[in-house]
Amino acid sequence: MFEKILIANRGEIALRILRACKEMGIKTVAVHSLVDHDLKHVRLADESVCIGPNPSAKSYLNVPAIITAMEITDADAVHPGYGFLAENADFAERVQKSGFTFIGPDPDVIRMMGDKVEAIKAMIKAGVPTVPGSNGAVPSDNPDVCMEIGRRIGYPIIIKAASGGGGRGMRVVHDEATLMNSILITQGEAKAAFGDDTVYMEKYLQNPRHVEVQILSDGQGNAIHLGDRDCSLQRRHQKVLEEAPAPGIPQAVREATYAACVKACVEMGYKGAGTFEFLYEDGRFYFIEMNTRIQVEHPVSEMITGIDLIKEQIRVCAGEKLSIKQSDVIIRGHAFECRINAEDPKTFLPCPGLVKGFHAPGGLGVRVDSHLYSGYTVPPNYDSMIAKIITFGDTREIALSRMRQALDETIVDGIRTNIPLQQMLVRDEEFRKGGVNIHYLEKKLAL
Repeated sequence: MFEKILIANRGEIALRILRACKEMGIKTVAVHSLVDHDLKHVRLADESVCIGPNPSAKSYLNVPAIITAMEITDADAVHPGYGFLAENADFAERVQKSGFTFIGPDPDVIRMMGDKVEAIKAMIKAGVPTVPGSNGAVPSDNPDVCMEIGRRIGYPIIIKAASGGGGRGMRVVHDEATLMNSILITQGEAKAAFGDDTVYMEKYLQNPRHVEVQILSDGQGNAIHLGDRDCSLQRRHQKVLEEAPAPGIPQAVREATYAACVKACVEMGYKGAGTFEFLYEDGRFYFIEMNTRIQVEHPVSEMITGIDLIKEQIRVCAGEKLSIKQSDVIIRGHAFECRINAEDPKTFLPCPGLVKGFHAPGGLGVRVDSHLYSGYTVPPNYDSMIAKIITFGDTREIALSRMRQALDETIVDGIRTNIPLQQMLVRDEEFRKGGVNIHYLEKKLAL
């Protein structure tokens, strides 16, 4: 087992990783930018190292500085959390070549899953259900072939950047007349944003839900799933509220998809925690991408299984086999997670500033993952998420009732937050029924 882990992240996920390390008896190193010197995990870590100025490019994305911090602190491994360098194959490779362990999959697996075209090929091989599409890069220099692919898929079609993510590098095409122009425009945007103009085409599903499957795999032939999550409440492709398990999906459909995801992990030699993201429509799952890291919404899966994902992630990346078999995973009850952001609840503009007072909710079945405390100043330099409120109950309605109460109890003085939005959502009649699609929130906000 590792003796010391460097946490290459900030905020709530850095604190979450630190807590897991403390429970396992592993020493921790916190790296931080100048403005983040008073983050909670920085105060609690065994050691801390300032790795640069406030911009991410000069601190949390500064690979040489992070490697140097590992060297001077004698860290064994680095945990990247999510965001920043978590899915950067070059960083993972650099860590390994420097003699340290990257807590995540091998670089070649990250690279393959980061290329959406290659990822789809791997999923098709493993039997994971995919969206009807081009099954490879679109030959933009051959309009006849592009037109034929479009006719085979059937309109509407969505064009996606192979190296895209987070909702960027996508364009919907409704008819053949605009296909080629849309391909060329998306290629240009992809080149500018990701340095790669490779694009592919898929069938555009009109009213799907966003459902994802959580897995753990040790790279030694053992892999398990921890059920699914519904992340359909989104704004501009960014998740707002998640729940587990996803409501209203036939068990036979779930089980077939779980089995395919586990099979894919074994075939890839996948190591660590990972998430298969799907669109779900009319009783069918369609793979869209795999996230090769821990997810923001991982707590809801922990709540319904009782399994600590961060600990298992650390164990398997230390070379141990999975300590859990599929038969050990018992999915019980229901869980919700509300992301709390420092932003105006109406305009969604970031609202950094001094937190004059913070009161977290409590009670049976309530969990709060947050780095917030009274007197902390939320900086303007990074993502606006400041907390995650998670609730659990034996039934969906009990968990939702606890979330309503938890949100009402939460106090954040000094800055504006999106708590009013979340309070509205957990009381929304359609959401209470379960199974809203990915367009529901934006349509509701547009009213």
